[in-house]
Amino acid sequence: MTAIWRSTLALLGATTLTFAMAHAQSPELSDPPEINGGLVGDHGSHTLRMGIGLAENSPQFISSQYFGEILKQRTDGRITVNVFPNSQLGDDVQMLEMLQTGTLDMTYPSSSATTGYVEELAAFDLPFLLPNREAAVAVMQSDAAQGMLDAFEGTGLKALTFSENGYRQLSNSARPVASPDDVAGLDVRGLSVRTMENPVHLAIWDALGANPTPMAFGELFSAMEQGVVDGQENPWSTILSSNFNEVQNYGTETRHVYTPFIMMLSERTWDRMAPEYQELVLEAARQSAKYQIQLSAEYDDWSRDQLVERGMEITSLNNKQLAAFQDAVQPVYEEWAPRIGEDLIAEIQKIAEESSN
Repeated sequence: MTAIWRSTLALLGATTLTFAMAHAQSPELSDPPEINGGLVGDHGSHTLRMGIGLAENSPQFISSQYFGEILKQRTDGRITVNVFPNSQLGDDVQMLEMLQTGTLDMTYPSSSATTGYVEELAAFDLPFLLPNREAAVAVMQSDAAQGMLDAFEGTGLKALTFSENGYRQLSNSARPVASPDDVAGLDVRGLSVRTMENPVHLAIWDALGANPTPMAFGELFSAMEQGVVDGQENPWSTILSSNFNEVQNYGTETRHVYTPFIMMLSERTWDRMAPEYQELVLEAARQSAKYQIQLSAEYDDWSRDQLVERGMEITSLNNKQLAAFQDAVQPVYEEWAPRIGEDLIAEIQKIAEESSN
């Protein structure tokens, strides 16, 4: 086991947690890659506070620690990163606002929370746009995606790199779902489904006949436990690491949206850094994102199996059933493609198709 897993993190407002303990709650995930590259020059010290939404056993947290370890080793400890998980510092929207004001240095939101800054990022929210992980990774590494990151200039946010949140799956406490009719309810009420505060997500669940309910992620578990909402949509890894299976009996492998994460830095923090530090931060972000995508793939497959073992009834959709969902959400494309940019969507579809061949 590498040194990074033997390190100890003191969490704000929490007991001390070792990486080994967090890792033990996960599958046999790949160890972080060896950190290469020599020391950079001495340009002063920086302590970066980074808030994330997910738990200590998530690929997001593990890869964020790896990001910090790269910076620590290559600056001889002059740059350190303190990661605060579990939405301790706020939800995605709140933490982005904190970056803008300079009261927080870094966060790692879903791209869905950032479309108010760069509307083109809503392309990732379009349903069934990216058919597989290979296509998603190819798009995230494309010039089109880099253009989206660059478009944050002047917003108070520095977008460093994309990584994987993953394919969203439906879970709920009311009934098995194998068709849009099961979502809409027909002779019973439609499912109330928690979504992010994102207009494309709202449009998707409206088209499927649900009652979409925007809500902060940190409030979601208690809302499902109390019956405020029937269900939610997140990757299997998030469903498991957040213990949603304790309040959700049913899952459906819809894979309706592939959502990236974006590692973000406050522009104020970025501007205080020497150019050599800036280059290192960007390099470390990309290295850790590559590792995060690898962890996410490993964790997500394992998470699905774990959810079944822990009692969740998961419905897999055949091609005909999947086509029914795809047909039901076509109005979302008709409404949003002109706003997001039809040329951009066509470019993404081309990249996805070429990567899948």
